[in-house]
Amino acid sequence: MFKASMCLTAIVVGLCLPAFAQIPTAHDFARHSEVYEVALSPDGKHVAMTLPTQDNRETQLLIAPLDGNGKTQRMRFGNQEHVSDIVWTADDRVTLARARNMPLQPMPYSLGQLFSTDVTGKDQETLFGYFQNKGLATARRKDEGFASLAKVLDEEPGSALVWFTCWNCGERPDTVVYKVDTRTGNRQEVERVKDSAHLYFDQTGHARVMVGRDDNDEPTVSYRRTPTADWAPMPESLVGYNLSGIHFDASGNKATASVSDKGEAPSWYRLDLNAGTRTPIDYRAGFEAAYVPRAGRNGPPIAVISLAAKPSVQYLDPTSEFTKLHAGLMKAFPAHIVDFDDFSRDSRKVLFRVFSDRQPTKWYVIDRDTMKTQLVAESMPWIKAEQMASVTPIEFKSRHGETMHGFITSKGPGPRPMVVMPHGGPHGPYDSWGFDPHAQFLASRGYAVLQVNFRGSGGRGINFEKSGYREWGGKMQDDIADAVRWSIDNKVADPSRICTFGASYGGYAALMQPLRFPELYKCAIGYVGVYDLTVMKKEGDITQSRDGRRYLDRVLGKDDAQLKAWSPAQNVDAIKVPVFLVQGDADRRVPMPQFNALKNAFTARDIPVETMVAAGEGHGFYSVKNREALYQRMEEFLGKHIGAGAK
Repeated sequence: MFKASMCLTAIVVGLCLPAFAQIPTAHDFARHSEVYEVALSPDGKHVAMTLPTQDNRETQLLIAPLDGNGKTQRMRFGNQEHVSDIVWTADDRVTLARARNMPLQPMPYSLGQLFSTDVTGKDQETLFGYFQNKGLATARRKDEGFASLAKVLDEEPGSALVWFTCWNCGERPDTVVYKVDTRTGNRQEVERVKDSAHLYFDQTGHARVMVGRDDNDEPTVSYRRTPTADWAPMPESLVGYNLSGIHFDASGNKATASVSDKGEAPSWYRLDLNAGTRTPIDYRAGFEAAYVPRAGRNGPPIAVISLAAKPSVQYLDPTSEFTKLHAGLMKAFPAHIVDFDDFSRDSRKVLFRVFSDRQPTKWYVIDRDTMKTQLVAESMPWIKAEQMASVTPIEFKSRHGETMHGFITSKGPGPRPMVVMPHGGPHGPYDSWGFDPHAQFLASRGYAVLQVNFRGSGGRGINFEKSGYREWGGKMQDDIADAVRWSIDNKVADPSRICTFGASYGGYAALMQPLRFPELYKCAIGYVGVYDLTVMKKEGDITQSRDGRRYLDRVLGKDDAQLKAWSPAQNVDAIKVPVFLVQGDADRRVPMPQFNALKNAFTARDIPVETMVAAGEGHGFYSVKNREALYQRMEEFLGKHIGAGAK
C-alpha cells in the first residue's frame, strides 16, 4: 500500500547507482546536500526545489512536472547567488528569497530579498529588495530591510502576506505586513505593529496573535479576540508564559497551540479566544516539537515529533485521516521519521520527507487517491544507510540531580575510543536524533561519538535553557563530564582513549573539558571556538548591537575573575593534552582574536599546538575542499592520540 520507489525519479537523476561496500571517504561526508528544499504546487502537478551547483557557489531553482511530461526548468538568479525559502503562491507561481551560506548551517539562509517566477522562468518579478540606480534609470525596489513570506492567501491565487522589518529604523523597528501580488509585485500595507514581533494569522489572513520580546528577552503576547478588535494583552489563562505553533480553525475563534505555563517544555491545547478558555489535548510533555505534521493544507496539527531524546511521535487527533496516513507511512518506513512538508490545494497529494539516524532526507509525493508514492529527491544519494552507524539515545543523572539526555553514535559495541562532541550555541540549539555528518565520519573511523544535551540546550523549555546561564564553564561542563563517566561505566568508551571535538561553543567546551577534567581526556580539537570569555565581550558580531551586549551579560555574567577562570586561553597551564585548533580567518561570530588568544598563550609557554586556518572561511567551513581537509587532519590527529597509532 505504501510501497516506496527505490530509485530516484528522472526529476533529479536519471538512474540509480549501485551501493559499494568500501568505507565512505572524507569527501563523502564533506559534500553538501544535492537538494536543500522541496515544495509542491497547489494543483499537485509540479515540484520546485533548490539545488546547489557542483562547486557550491550557487543555489538554483528547479521546477519539474511530477508526471515526467513537459520541460524541467532550472533557473539562476545571478552569478554566484543563492536562493532559499521556496513557496508556491499559485499553480504557476513560486516565491523565493536571495540567500547566503550561513555559519555551521547545512543550507543557505534568506537575506530578506524576495523574488517570484512562473514555472517557465520567463516571467520573474522582484518583490522586496534594495537595488542601486543604474545611470539615469531608477531602481524600482529600495526596501532597506528584511522581508519574508508569512502566509499564502489560497482564496486569491498569487497573493500572499509578507512581513517586513526595517534595517535602519533603530534597534526595535516596527513589524509591517503587506499584502503582495506575487505576479506583479504590487503591494498594500495591511498591518503595522510596534517593535519586532511574530504574528499569527487566521485562515482569512487577519493577524490575531502577536508575540514580541521585552528588554530581557521575555515573551510579551497580545491578541485580537475578533479579526477587527484592537490588540490587547492575552490573558494568562490562555497564554501561560508563552505559546507557539498556533493554528486557527475556519471560524477564526478557536485555535490549536503549544503552551508553556511557567517555562517548562510545552503542552498542547485547544484555545477558545472568545471565551478566553483552553482545553488540554492528551499529550505527554517533556520535549519541544521538532516537527508538527498537519491535517492537510490548512488543517490543524495531528502529531508532535520530538527528537531531543528518544524519538517520539505523539498523535494529537487519533481519528484524523491524516493521522492514519502518517501512521501508515511510519510503518512503511520502519526506523525512520516521516513529516508532511506540503500539500496540494485539495490535500489529495502530500509531499513528505523521510529520514533516519543513518539515512539523510528523502522526499516523496503520495497520491491519496491511488496510494502510490513517488520518490522525487534525495539530499545525499551517495550515502548508503547500511554503511552508517546507528544513533542510540542515552539518559543519565547529572551530579546535580537532573535527568540528562544525549546520543551515542557507534558502529558496534564497546568499549571503543570515543570522541566527545558538544554542540554549539549553546542556548537554544540542541543535538537531535538523526543523520549527523561529523558524528558519522568519526564513527566510520571506528570511534564512538558522544553528544550531550547539557543544561542550557534547547528542546526542553526555556527553564532548562536558562539553567545554563552563567554556567558556561561550570555546571554545563559538569553535565558533559558526567555523560563521559556514564559512557565509561556502561562500556561504551575505552577510558584510556577519549578526545573532545566541538565547534563554536562546542569548541569552547572541547578545551574546557580537559582543563577541568584532565583525568578523562587524551586530546582536544577546537573548531571556530570561543577560548576567552573576556574577548567575547569585546570582539565578534554579537557585541555590535545593544541586544547582543545585553544577551552576553545575561548568559556570561559580568564577573571578570570568573570569566578569566572559565577561559581556556587564560589557563593553558592546566591543559595537559595535545590540542588541534581550527579557524576560518573571515569568522565574524568568533573572530581571529579568539584563535590568537589561545594559540599565543600556548606559544608563550612553549607548548606545541597543531593549527589549521582556512582563508576566506567564516564561522564553520563551507568549501568542500576545506571540509574534506579538516576531516583528514582530524583523522590523522585522533589516530595519533586515541586511534590505532596511539601509544
